[in-house]
Amino acid sequence: MMKKIIYGILLFVVLFVIFGIKIVPSGHTGVIVKMGAVQDQVLSEGPHLTIPFITKIVKIDNRVIRTDVDGESASKDLQTVSSTVSINYSVDREKSAYIYKNVGKDFENIVLRPAVQETVKAVVANYTAEQLITERQTVSSNMKNTLENRVKPYGLSVQDVNIINFNFSTEFNAAIEAKQTAQQNALKAEQDLQRIKVEAQQEIEKAKAEAEANKLKNQEITDNTLKMKWIEKWDGKLPTVTSNSNSIMDLGNILQ
Repeated sequence: MMKKIIYGILLFVVLFVIFGIKIVPSGHTGVIVKMGAVQDQVLSEGPHLTIPFITKIVKIDNRVIRTDVDGESASKDLQTVSSTVSINYSVDREKSAYIYKNVGKDFENIVLRPAVQETVKAVVANYTAEQLITERQTVSSNMKNTLENRVKPYGLSVQDVNIINFNFSTEFNAAIEAKQTAQQNALKAEQDLQRIKVEAQQEIEKAKAEAEANKLKNQEITDNTLKMKWIEKWDGKLPTVTSNSNSIMDLGNILQ
């Protein structure tokens, strides 16, 4: 009889240990639910001893989670904007019990995704459609700050907000393309004008250089230069034909 009692106690202990030990995996926290009531205490990673059939451990994933949210909104200049935004978020470890008690485990659909859609609408409304394209990084940063303020009270932390895509109406895309074409044509015209100005200036400088060169050449052709040229070609004989006035060349001046 005593042996049966001992065996019974041992079996109870074994079953208690087997069913009473719960393991919280890495990257998670354990929320204690005792007879249906959520406890404020949060269990860390590793094994924990619980009371079977009385205490339950709910595992909450605290790792970074990604979710993509599609939405439609209006820009400041009333352009329709379709967007896809990627969110990296996590559940704060200290708030695991709070979010499970007040929201449950489906906090992404209940809290996060609606908050993302409202955030996108609020932020996009502050920018024109063109600014959404040219100031994309600033828009993304504003979305992150706005979303963080919306979901932080629930125990969610936002790590990153990335704008995957902004889509606009066909008419707006055509207008943007036409504007870019006009800007490119204007830039080309400006470049052509600058090139023409440079080429004209080069021609002016070239003409100035040629004029200066001709001036120097004219200065070099003096009376002495002509005299030297004449002397170099003179054969030593005086001219046989003279006139009553001046000779063809003033020999006196040459021979001085």
